[in-house]
Amino acid sequence: MRCLIVDDNHLARLAMKHLISQVQGLELVAECSDAMEAYNYLNSEPVDLLLLDIEMPGMTGIEFTKKLGVKKPLIIFTTAKSDYAVEAFELNVVDYLVKPVSLVRFLQSIEKGKEVLESTRQEVKIESHEFVFVKDNGILKKLNVEDILYLEAMGDYVKVHSPQKFHVLHSTLKSIEEKLPAAKFLRVHRSYIVALKKIDFIQDGVININKAHIPIAETYRSSLNKRLNLL
Repeated sequence: MRCLIVDDNHLARLAMKHLISQVQGLELVAECSDAMEAYNYLNSEPVDLLLLDIEMPGMTGIEFTKKLGVKKPLIIFTTAKSDYAVEAFELNVVDYLVKPVSLVRFLQSIEKGKEVLESTRQEVKIESHEFVFVKDNGILKKLNVEDILYLEAMGDYVKVHSPQKFHVLHSTLKSIEEKLPAAKFLRVHRSYIVALKKIDFIQDGVININKAHIPIAETYRSSLNKRLNLL
């Protein structure tokens, strides 16, 4: 996995380089001291993962992420403060690391990134309201719509959860939402679509499906209430 460090602090870059050097399969392709330097690098070289600081002069990591748009590498924010966590995760980044970063926490974050990349060269194609095809390593595999529990946005990818396993698709949640049967699925958050039949219970604004906890955004609460068969 080709990664790029973007941080204006020299010591922070050294610490991150040390962490990267201990993980097999990670290749540090470059380090940048500000967002514009990173932007220019990304325009010329392929990068899988950005280890991106938030508080930087000129352009913050959050502003930089927004500038990159939908076709951006996976992003792990690295920051000295936890204040930006909510805003960061709204951008569908892989993870949010608070400095100083321990090796254990760094490995957890990298595994999240690998999980996405290992399954990413996939496409979704809806043939009917009964099943979908996902492209996995060049092989089209059929996935029954009835087996889908919920879908979760992860940056430029979507994780499709089923009881047995999950598939990671290189797509946007909106694109997949347009292809799924509307009678069976409903968006309940900017990052989640749920299969209505799979909802076990709802408590304190959280949907529970197969022991997973899915938040309900206020924007979608009304549409969810209309779709539920309330007694």
